Amino acid sequence: MTALNTRNASYDETIALLRERQAVTHDLVVPATSIRSRDAVLHIKDADQMLTLGGVTTVDGAYRPTVVADEGIATKLGMPVAYLRKLRHEAPDLYDANVNGWLKGRTVHRAEGIDVVRPADQRSFMLRTFRNPDGGEGIARAFLSDRYDVVDDLDALVAVLGAVRDSGIDIDITTADLTDRNMFVRVTAPQVQTRAADLLKDYRSPFTGESGTDNPVVFAGFEIRNSEVGCGAFSIVPMVIIQICRNGVTFTKEAFRKVHLGAKLDQGVIQASAETRRRNVELIKAQTADAVRTFLNREYVADKVAELERNAGIAVTAPEKQVKAVCKKLAFTEAEADGILGHFVKGGQLNAGGVMNAITSFSQTVDNAERARHLDDAAAESMLLLAR
Repeated sequence: MTALNTRNASYDETIALLRERQAVTHDLVVPATSIRSRDAVLHIKDADQMLTLGGVTTVDGAYRPTVVADEGIATKLGMPVAYLRKLRHEAPDLYDANVNGWLKGRTVHRAEGIDVVRPADQRSFMLRTFRNPDGGEGIARAFLSDRYDVVDDLDALVAVLGAVRDSGIDIDITTADLTDRNMFVRVTAPQVQTRAADLLKDYRSPFTGESGTDNPVVFAGFEIRNSEVGCGAFSIVPMVIIQICRNGVTFTKEAFRKVHLGAKLDQGVIQASAETRRRNVELIKAQTADAVRTFLNREYVADKVAELERNAGIAVTAPEKQVKAVCKKLAFTEAEADGILGHFVKGGQLNAGGVMNAITSFSQTVDNAERARHLDDAAAESMLLLAR
């Protein structure tokens, strides 16, 4: 299969990749006893349909779990994730024995009858998979509860952009990331702007050297986030974007969120019709309209800037010591701390605002999209830590 992930993609590239993903998506709700692991690959009874000379018949499917799916299997079956991961790489036979043992239970046949040593798991699970368009082994993306409420990335993106279109606000989609876990799409509204003279005083873009003192403009934006595989809620996270460097400061506590939990699903293949998708899009669009109007509002941006500026001027007198200490408290890696310190020096802003800006500029250079979001989401908190 072709790569279905991307970092810093354009809008057109993102839409094309989401459509490619949707074309091979194959979702199943199956009882535990219909799942068997063989050579660390999940074999699902009656997982697909095949057209033969005798008509349509059901066939088993084989899907190799991703890291995310293995995490779901371990969690649902009560095994340590690190243990199952170790078995996949070092002892696939023990992987099979553990997974099959918990799913199917264990019985012992004796002369006087059958002893149930451990009963089979009575639950059903949702498996989100990608079919292999060339036939053969597919990909098991996620191992989830049968109550998981699917919000597909393409539907979420189309719905939110529809809400923006209805608001009449001009926007740009600057970057998008698709990973095995999440979709992140950054939406900006450059005309919804305000000044942030105190926040950007003495700051220079590490990328271009442009001065924040000369151009202290920030504007509105938000990030659409969604996980199709149980790694997070569908959310719209407000942002303030700095014009000279495109640093994005997020405000996760104010995000619109929709948790992926719904009614118990019937067993079988899940196939959403065009009408079902249309209704899902319209529902998401209605639910997010207020958040879009709120976040892309000049007064909202001005309020967020004022909030940030309250702590931005706190002096940083021992950069290496203070920056490293803040990074440790925010659970950044040592390599990330080194990178942030480098951006802090280049930025030339020797205060708490400079630390925040260093974090959000450095995040743009990070290859791992999840780590980049962790950095952005913690940036504003770095100023609070320096204030204590």
